[in-house]
Amino acid sequence: MSDPVVDKIQSHPKYLELRSKRNSFGVLLTILMMVVYYGYIALIAFNKPFLAQPIGAGVTSLGIPIGLGVIIFTIVITGLYVRRANSEYDALTKEILKDATK
Repeated sequence: MSDPVVDKIQSHPKYLELRSKRNSFGVLLTILMMVVYYGYIALIAFNKPFLAQPIGAGVTSLGIPIGLGVIIFTIVITGLYVRRANSEYDALTKEILKDATK
């Protein structure tokens, strides 16, 4: 048995817009994250001398700040998704629910 409210939501044009926007943005962020992460892993696998270069006169190698950059990039894109979800996606969800429960 199908719930009429669920059917109204699934056929609502703003729901289709929400799904499209959310999915395309999620796929974009996923691709970016995979490129950054696997790029770093590829550097580790195929160019260890590059990552082993010391920074200045210390013992820290170039791989450490690049690895931290990967972690910071992850935090930044997570923040971007959360900000977009809390503003744009939540607003669309409220409009859809308001229309569907009439």
